[in-house]
Amino acid sequence: MLNEKLLEILPAPVRKKIEPVAEAIGVLTEVKNPKVLASLAPAGVRGMILQKGKQGGPTKIPARHDALFDWEYPHDQPAMQKLYERAKKLQWNGSTDLDWKIDVDPENPEVPIIPKDFLGIDKIQELGVPMTPKEIQKAQSDTVTWMLSQFLHGEQGALFAAAQVTESVQFFDGKMYGATQVMDEARHVEVFHRYLDTKLNKLYDINDNLFVIIDALMTDSRWDMKFLGMQIMVEGLALGAFGTLYKMTREPLLREMLKRVIQDEARHVHYGVLALREHFTKYLTESERREREDWAFEVAILMRNRFLAYEIYEESFEGVLTRAQWREVINASPGLEIFRREMFRRLVPNLREIGLLSDRIKPHYERVGLMKYFEGKSAKDLDEHTIVTDLSEDPRRAA
Repeated sequence: MLNEKLLEILPAPVRKKIEPVAEAIGVLTEVKNPKVLASLAPAGVRGMILQKGKQGGPTKIPARHDALFDWEYPHDQPAMQKLYERAKKLQWNGSTDLDWKIDVDPENPEVPIIPKDFLGIDKIQELGVPMTPKEIQKAQSDTVTWMLSQFLHGEQGALFAAAQVTESVQFFDGKMYGATQVMDEARHVEVFHRYLDTKLNKLYDINDNLFVIIDALMTDSRWDMKFLGMQIMVEGLALGAFGTLYKMTREPLLREMLKRVIQDEARHVHYGVLALREHFTKYLTESERREREDWAFEVAILMRNRFLAYEIYEESFEGVLTRAQWREVINASPGLEIFRREMFRRLVPNLREIGLLSDRIKPHYERVGLMKYFEGKSAKDLDEHTIVTDLSEDPRRAA
């Protein structure tokens, strides 16, 4: 990234245009494995530099995968068949199973959607930006709206990726289960959009980093990379994010909605573990396995370091805080720190379970403080019922 002192001497309009591009280049140059860089760079350019997700209309992303037909219809994965049966029994209707008559006021301190210390308000004021109580409430409301907007965008990506995976997966029982996930994801898009549209009355653009991940997965021709990216990485991180908000919110409609979504997501991640565990350990060359191991690590770090809510910054704080100061605010925000921690508490054990945490890569996870999650429960140990029990712990007390 360009030196901060150099950026400070540039006129504000020039700095506004150059700084995001410089950050994007910095993100991409952090990727060390050339094969991983080659797979992420085109999506990085489209998402971070060309801003393809923020142009006010539909985005065309080319798909390059093979659809695998099996005319013998085998029962080739008993565990996936059981998952399919569970998924059929646990379908729910977002229109009738949620009480949409509940009144939601995102700025009502008596029924907080997120705790008052979720965003680093103290840090904003420490940096010289005074805020009235009403401005603080709006910042809190914008934060939860931004989070739910990213959940919605991620669920649209999951909807399309699940359809691709159903076409391309090698197991027929996997295709049968995959069809239930397509329905799940459509329901999630429906309820998140309805909540944002009718309760919060606002929608933020897709975060550049999330766009890059979705773009890269949609254009990758390899079925197992789609599984790794969507079922393990995006869905696994989402499971942690949804769980964090579920534990913290006191808004009853959002809480019930998240509980139901979380139960679906637990099956989705379990599906990814079942599909990839044997494939990664038995059927890939060591070079192919290492590429996927490096890809997972790089994407995990990029998501941890770069999910910085710039959409809120550009709307409300640009001109009064620099981008560097805004990063300080995000990094000092108690709720967002818990948010990041819980995401990786869900993700790392699943990477272990599918064979992508070898002794070669472990030091890298140790270096960035993620190995402490290595012994946690993976998706195979967390069904729809146990994961709700697991959510009973307050994340503000979890280490």
